[in-house]
Amino acid sequence: MSLTDKDKGEVKRIARDLLETLKREKLVLDWRKRQQARAAVRVAVEEQLDELPEVYTEAAYWSKCDAVYQHIFDNYWGMGKSVYAEAS
Repeated sequence: MSLTDKDKGEVKRIARDLLETLKREKLVLDWRKRQQARAAVRVAVEEQLDELPEVYTEAAYWSKCDAVYQHIFDNYWGMGKSVYAEAS
């Protein structure tokens, strides 16, 4: 898939917006232990990535949703704690 510079900028904006929303609203203490909280994070990922440029096929969309959710699950523990916060 080939992205224009405009598409790349849009993808970056979507990623920033998603992370901001998740940190502010969804990544609460022990979110990974509660099914309802995990589902809320998954829905937020799907809704935000639904704004991806049209160059993304349906298969690519679902693949990105899976990859983004898994990355968040593996690296963001909630309440501001993440693999990234630990490193700084």
